[in-house]
Parts: sequence; C-alpha cells; structure tokens
Amino acid sequence: MAANGTVLVIGAGVIGLSTAVILAESGVPVRVRTDEPPADTTSAVAGAIWGPALLQPADRVRRWVADTYRALVELAADDTSGVHLATGRMAARVDLGDQLPPEALLLPDLRRCTPDELPAGFRSGYRATLPLIDMPRYLEHLTGRLLAAGGELLISPVSSLADAAAEADRIVNCTGVGAHELVGDPGVRPVRGQHVLVRNPGISEYFVEVGAGPEFTSYVPHGDRVVLGGVAGEHDWSRAPDRDDSAAVLRRCAQVEPLLAGAEVLGETVGLRPGRDAVRLETERFGGATVVHDYGHSGCGVSLSWGCAAEAAGLVLGRPVR
Repeated sequence: MAANGTVLVIGAGVIGLSTAVILAESGVPVRVRTDEPPADTTSAVAGAIWGPALLQPADRVRRWVADTYRALVELAADDTSGVHLATGRMAARVDLGDQLPPEALLLPDLRRCTPDELPAGFRSGYRATLPLIDMPRYLEHLTGRLLAAGGELLISPVSSLADAAAEADRIVNCTGVGAHELVGDPGVRPVRGQHVLVRNPGISEYFVEVGAGPEFTSYVPHGDRVVLGGVAGEHDWSRAPDRDDSAAVLRRCAQVEPLLAGAEVLGETVGLRPGRDAVRLETERFGGATVVHDYGHSGCGVSLSWGCAAEAAGLVLGRPVR
C-alpha cells in the first residue's frame, strides 16, 4: 500500500515521468508503477524533436506545446539532460503557404527555406532552431530527478484502475496506448512507428517531412547516432521491426541526405504511439479515488509533455503548479 498522501502515477514514459517529477519536486510523495522500465517504453524510441501538435483540444494543446518548448529550451542548457538545440529543415512536397501554427511564433529564427535548401521533390519548407531530445538520455535524466526528489519507480504492472484505487486515493493515468485496455477506451489506437539508428556520418542538422502520409522522411542527430524515420501505421500492434520498412526509411533518408547512404546501421526500434481523436486530460472519481487521465498524445508526447504534466499535477493536487 502506498503511504498516506502518496500520488500514484501509472506509466513511465515521458508523460508519466514528467508528471512524477513535477509532483516530487513540489514536495509531494510520488510512486510510479510501470509494466516496463523507461528505457523500454515507446518514449524511449522516439526521434525526438519539439514541434507544433495539430491535435485536439486545439486551444489547450497550443498552451501545452508552448509551455513544453520553454521548458525544453531551459533544459538544453544542462549538458546532462539529453536536450540540445539544433538548426534544421521542416519541408513538404506541397506548398505550405504562410499560414503557420501559432507556436511557430516562439521560434526567433524561423524563416522560409530558399529553393536551393529544399531537397529534390520538396516544394516548400522552413528553417528553425528547435529542441532535439535524445530520449534514452532524457528518460535517465527524468528518472534521476524523480529519485533525487524522493519519488519511487517500481516495475510493477497495474492490472486495473481498481488495483490502483486500492493503493492510492490520488492517481495519474499516463499509460499511453495501454489506456485502451486499462480504462477500456476504444478511442485509443496504436500508431506504429519504426526507426533505424545509424552511426552519425557527420550530420548536425535535423530534417522532418511534414504533411506526409504513413511513410515520411526524417532524421534527427543525437551525438554519435542519428535516428531515421519514419512510419505511422494505424491500428498496427506489432512491435517487431519490419525489414521492408527499414529499407524504405534508409532509402528515403539517403535521397535527402547523401551522407546517410551506406551509414552503419546500429539497430531498429519500434514503438506504438497512442493515437486518439483528442488528448484526454481530465479528472474522474473511481472507487473512492481521484483519477487524472493524461493520455492520447499520438506522436506528440514529447512536445506536449511539460505542459500536460503541469496541468495533470495541478488537477491531482487541486492547485496550480509551476
């Protein structure tokens, strides 16, 4: 049983750990329960790069994204965080026009790409400096902060909300795609992502294709490795790497950046993004406990993480935090 007053956070991906860190660093006793270590979560295999999140509810999402941007920029000053700032391109095979998401105003150096900065087959794009997040290092950083603030992290699956409510009277559900089963939410669906990890051949800038379908081109450098993408397979629960997907990812990335042609492959990773028509961040009463649900971030968990975590922590405590 959790000690009296302990908040139970279910899930140790970026949403769960961020929430637990905010609570613990606010002086609240926190226990995180997870069915797999942070290094084995979907968050661990993300690209990962901050960017606008075109999700619902739009007004709240914009606030969460902006709050997270500011938090990540601050973290980039800490060499141990796994966050760094890098310049790169966001490009599309269609004309993006001048109507940009409001979050773009946060970027002081945002500008249109010149024609010679666009790869073959791309019609428009923008350059900007963005936070890039080395997720294995970043999750270690968050875990370290949680433990340093007195929080607990247990590899201990939660079988049901009734199980959680028997342990604590304040719960934050950050189970991602696992919410499909844990709370019986049929609106949660897996969006399968696959990346190829290669040894960095000398790349310092990122590239992200926007407005594409289930197959797109992206590469994000993190020191001595580069994470190549991408795939977005709706309703696919498989976590096994697909050889054809990897070959296609390598081919598309090499077409944009020739330095990646023949780069040494270090591995392949697969994660199940928690797709949902809208992010669910709300409170309900269950079995005498207050449960704050915080899931359904699709492929934008990192971009929404600190904003959602602060709101979720505020809901569970009944007062604003951070």
